[in-house]
Amino acid sequence: MAEILVAYATKSGSTREIAEVIAEQIRHASHEVTVLDAADVRSVEPYKAVVLGSALYAGRWRREAVKLLMRNEKLLARRPVWLFHSGPIGPQQVPQRAPRKVREIAARIGADEPATFGGRLTSETAVGFIAKKMAGSSLAGDFRDWDDIRLWAYLISERLVAAR
Repeated sequence: MAEILVAYATKSGSTREIAEVIAEQIRHASHEVTVLDAADVRSVEPYKAVVLGSALYAGRWRREAVKLLMRNEKLLARRPVWLFHSGPIGPQQVPQRAPRKVREIAARIGADEPATFGGRLTSETAVGFIAKKMAGSSLAGDFRDWDDIRLWAYLISERLVAAR
């Protein structure tokens, strides 16, 4: 069984790709990592640490990520947890606050405010009427900063190594 869980909740696959890059970076520090869709995680009990990310739409986390937090709150409070969300698009991105419920749970489990990473919106990946309309505008594109994502994951791996 892997020692680190990287779980994600995504709509069009962008957050899954971010989770995979985070897992890859943590593996470079010789950690065993499992990457799972948040909807497939029943318990975090087998893991020593958890990284959880969600797509952020209209200021909301995906339901499956919030359910994972709520269902495992007591277990998460006893292990290191890092949170992230992705979704800001367009040339002028600003860090986004997590929804109130996520902030409250994060505070109770001792996790920091989620890191914000840019999202991706293209005509090929857009799901739903509004997203498809936005994909034809100046907001379309891939705004994920892979260097920033890898640095954040590297800092996690360093903290995990120090905790050994």
